Amino acid sequence: MNRRSSVITGVGVVAPGGIGRKEFWQLLTSGRTATRRISFFDPEEFRSQVAAECDFDPLACGLTRQEVGRNDRFTQFALVAATEAVADSGIEFEKESIDRDRLAVAMGSAVGATTRLEDEYKVLSDSGRDWLVDPRYASRFLYEALVPSSMAAELAVRFGAHGPAAVISTGCTSGIDAIGYAHQLVEDGDADVVIAGATDAPISPITMACFDAIRATTARNSDPGHASRPFDATRDGFVMGEGAAVLIVEEAERARRRGAHVYCEIAGYANRCNAFHMTGLRPDGMEMAEAINDTLHQAKMAAEDISYINAHGSGTKQNDVHETAAVKRSLGDHAYRVPMSSIKSMIGHSLGAIGSIELAACALAIEYGVVPPTANYEEPDPLCDLDYVPKTARAEDLDVVLSVGSGFGGFQSAALLARPGRRS
Repeated sequence: MNRRSSVITGVGVVAPGGIGRKEFWQLLTSGRTATRRISFFDPEEFRSQVAAECDFDPLACGLTRQEVGRNDRFTQFALVAATEAVADSGIEFEKESIDRDRLAVAMGSAVGATTRLEDEYKVLSDSGRDWLVDPRYASRFLYEALVPSSMAAELAVRFGAHGPAAVISTGCTSGIDAIGYAHQLVEDGDADVVIAGATDAPISPITMACFDAIRATTARNSDPGHASRPFDATRDGFVMGEGAAVLIVEEAERARRRGAHVYCEIAGYANRCNAFHMTGLRPDGMEMAEAINDTLHQAKMAAEDISYINAHGSGTKQNDVHETAAVKRSLGDHAYRVPMSSIKSMIGHSLGAIGSIELAACALAIEYGVVPPTANYEEPDPLCDLDYVPKTARAEDLDVVLSVGSGFGGFQSAALLARPGRRS
């Protein structure tokens, strides 16, 4: 059976520094950072007191009061990003003759409704009774707000998607994995259009405490704008972020027939697990290299075809060394010739959402022929010796872009995007 091809025809983004793909891209190409001292709660007692927050008003972004009331912030992000992506794709679901059984939803999230959980717990525990919580004070939307699957259900209802629907949670690779799953649905003939991406809103005391406890987040609190420093020798951990990105993944021939604008083709996707340690990584990068190699094999491409690598680049000591080793192991000498950058230096690390946000950045990079920079890269690390595109965006003719992700639990994922027509 001839396998079908999938393309990206719509992009929607909610990110620190701006709502919408245009504002997002302007931030990235300017090299500005959106990190600041946490404003959502008093962070004084925390080791890490900085984050990349979204200036997000759900009502101003088009959500109804009912949608805001029943959904956590992470689902609100997804609704706004998906609405932009659908509009960008040009698909008019209410007018077009589209088979709703072949319209799917594939989303990712690492931590789900942590902000709503903390808010509701406070209401319940402050109710004045001797019991731990008073259930009479619980919101009637509590279950819907907390359960990650409700996010996919909200999107399915909004757009009338009767096909497969799933929420994937593989930690920090959730976003890549959700879009990889969407690609597989289209490739295998199980869907024609997939609303795909990921979302997280983890800037809350409980989530910050989790990463403080293992010293994964930065302690550079006096200088928030320079706190996220991927691949720099002075890096000391990542900056927590939040946001969402949704891509419209569509069967290529369907997109061609309706005259859709195509950002790029999804040429390959693969994932691995190192089965090694919950938070630790093997320094040789073996499993990430294997994911990259498998992705190249699927795409029938060589290492030399890659024009740009969008790095995981979290800014932790071990991740950046691990990722550099993986790229060199997989790409050989070409690793030293291909530009590689981390947008986490500007928008932080939004956990499960970041993989989809990075793939949105890759699609836009192909579209506009620009490699976004690694902000705050100043002091080279001898163990990280590749071209990390420091501080300033770079014009490049991009045919093939690789995006990689690495997550706690040993998850390693890779996806290849190619300029339309590159493989024909």
